[in-house]
Amino acid sequence: MTKLEAKLNSFVERHSSRLVELVRELVRRPSENRAPHGSEQLCQQYVAGVLAAAGLTPDVYELSQVEGLEKHPLYFPGRAYAGRPNVAARRVGRGGGRSLILSGHIDTVPAGTQPWMRDPFGGVIEGDRLYGRGSNDMKCGDATNLFVAEALSELGIELQGDLIVESVIDEEFGGVNGTLAGRVRGYLADAAIISEPSFLRVCPAQRGGRTVHITLRSTGRGILDEDGHAGGVEASLAHLLAWVPEFARRRRAAAPAHPSYAASTDPVPVSVLKISTGPWGTGEPMIAPWECRVEIFWQSMPGETPADLDRQFEQWFDDMRAARPELFRTDPLLAFPIRALPGSAIDHSTPLVQTLAETATRVLGKPPVIAGIEGPCDMYVFQQYFGIPAVLWGARGGNTHAADEYLEIPSVIDAARVLLTFVCDWCGVASIRA
Repeated sequence: MTKLEAKLNSFVERHSSRLVELVRELVRRPSENRAPHGSEQLCQQYVAGVLAAAGLTPDVYELSQVEGLEKHPLYFPGRAYAGRPNVAARRVGRGGGRSLILSGHIDTVPAGTQPWMRDPFGGVIEGDRLYGRGSNDMKCGDATNLFVAEALSELGIELQGDLIVESVIDEEFGGVNGTLAGRVRGYLADAAIISEPSFLRVCPAQRGGRTVHITLRSTGRGILDEDGHAGGVEASLAHLLAWVPEFARRRRAAAPAHPSYAASTDPVPVSVLKISTGPWGTGEPMIAPWECRVEIFWQSMPGETPADLDRQFEQWFDDMRAARPELFRTDPLLAFPIRALPGSAIDHSTPLVQTLAETATRVLGKPPVIAGIEGPCDMYVFQQYFGIPAVLWGARGGNTHAADEYLEIPSVIDAARVLLTFVCDWCGVASIRA
């Protein structure tokens, strides 16, 4: 290590408890996204306070204040944003260096109705794990970005290039309006790091995704019809589910190959996420379900368009119905509850990717894996709409979006060591307090 790298590494090790404290403080402030509404305000107030204490001037703004946002072609209407601010702060460089954005979304999915063994908003630590909603996705990343801002201030490091730290709202459930707002407001740079939990991999690519809600309906309302059959939707549901593997097969055949997903055995998975037919238990009469809702989520590769995904789904759905038309005398209802998210990628040879990989190799002692992340996110906003090279870099955890979500604490310390060093590598160091 250089003297600077040794100093940075020593700082992270000595202040690792502060990093964990930042994660816990964010987890303890619920910021659930319940689209079209959300509750990010308390967390964002805390974020703004940390940035101010680090000597920065936080810009706390609601999306309604961003001129031209709603007219942008990427803007997705129908979300409510009152009391849900974005936060950003710019550390102005002395000049001669490259600029960088450290971005993270502060919203989480809801705690849900699955039983938790720990308080979802307690920030409970057991061994090397910190539990709580958002601990992994992605308050660990937000905390890492704040920690970098604090470290630069406490070490007295002046950068050559500008550094922007931002915390955006409404990324979950297909929302990217918060991320879009930051760009439209003028927070632009030569590159961006999105501190999603990448498992200490450099991820220059993301998958896309599409969600559909299918409502199957039947005219049967009783336990048996006149022919002695149940008369509900169970036959059409069974037929639909039996055809899902065929949709998956068609998706694998149609999706273009991409080097970021070369090691994936199923680069474009198709998943049945929810099936709902009505209330459960002996408090309800025993009748055949006459309506059933099915949620299907399928992913895409960089290079595929939302129109491609919709066209393939529509063809599969028509073929599925045509195979057993007698099961669908009542037309199913189709709804697409969130925007279609495109896949996106930059080349592995891009200076951002190579520089981050080289920094991680020096700091961690071995080269990181360079690969695409397994799901959609907001990175495509930077890459496709604003021409800003962007990668995902962050810690490791588990049970993401499920009960007892957790962060592996040693990994967030490693992620912070690399990120702090990378900021200095990328932006350049103009001076450092002795």
